[in-house]
Amino acid sequence: MSTSVEIVPKAYEQGGKTKTSGYGNQVSRPANILLVAMFTVISIACLYPLLLVISVSFTDEQTIITQGYNIFPKVFSTYSYRYLFEDAEKIFRGYGVSILVTVIGTLGSLLLTSLLAYPISRRDMPLRNAIAFAVFFTMLFSGGLVPWYLTYSAIGLKNTVWVLVMVHLVSPFNVIIMRTFFANTIPVSLIESAKIDGGGEFRTFAQIVLPLSLPVLATIGLFQTLVYWNDWFTSSIFISDNNWVSLQYLMYKVSYNIQYLNSGMVDSAVAGSEAAKIPTETVRMAMAIVGIGPIIFAYPFLQKYFVKGLTVGAVKG
Repeated sequence: MSTSVEIVPKAYEQGGKTKTSGYGNQVSRPANILLVAMFTVISIACLYPLLLVISVSFTDEQTIITQGYNIFPKVFSTYSYRYLFEDAEKIFRGYGVSILVTVIGTLGSLLLTSLLAYPISRRDMPLRNAIAFAVFFTMLFSGGLVPWYLTYSAIGLKNTVWVLVMVHLVSPFNVIIMRTFFANTIPVSLIESAKIDGGGEFRTFAQIVLPLSLPVLATIGLFQTLVYWNDWFTSSIFISDNNWVSLQYLMYKVSYNIQYLNSGMVDSAVAGSEAAKIPTETVRMAMAIVGIGPIIFAYPFLQKYFVKGLTVGAVKG
């Protein structure tokens, strides 16, 4: 004698209407209110520093010195932005270099990372474990700063835009993330079906694997975009030609020059009377706003893929 058990979703009432919950869990209104309140507080905590930076950048320098930071400008002033854009040509050139390096570097990084991660995710790939170990080994040990500098200088990339691109082209961490996505998400049967239909490896990779990999591509693309956009150290090491200076390094030089002029190490007769009018705190905040401007708009377009990419491999079965 066998007994069959039928699982019936539990019904509950909400707003005068009866709804069903697939697992028989009743939705708790107080819990929802608590979650909304908690995430509201967290959102405000995340937005507050950005709003404070914007406010300080539009505040008079003397007011910041005497009264400190405030979420609303007590004395509104755009002097820090006017001071920053006195040489607007350099800033726009820096924007151009940073945008060019970010676009080329991110696309090239996605291409090379996927071309390396896909083969080592295939179980029928010869020497896949050895190659994967070589990738992982570079995460633990590096050659050092001097060999790194000598390598790129010896191949003639110094004072070129290509050195800013090549330095961050392939990240071992990104390769491992993408390999995990390919191994756990792309069904082996799908690749075998493509082979049966006459598809080669490159066609299978381009027309089947990559279209199914948008979440991990968007996630790694966002990572690389931030890496390229925020990189100022590479410019400080390899670039001495002002025509190829990135925006972030340009902002760093402006901040360093202001700090040097206000340090008292320069004779007032040499620095001139304008040295006393140089904003310090407000111009730093203005530089942060100028530098963060374009990149902050990229995240909303990639957010849905970014969340999916971070949860790769979190659920099995």
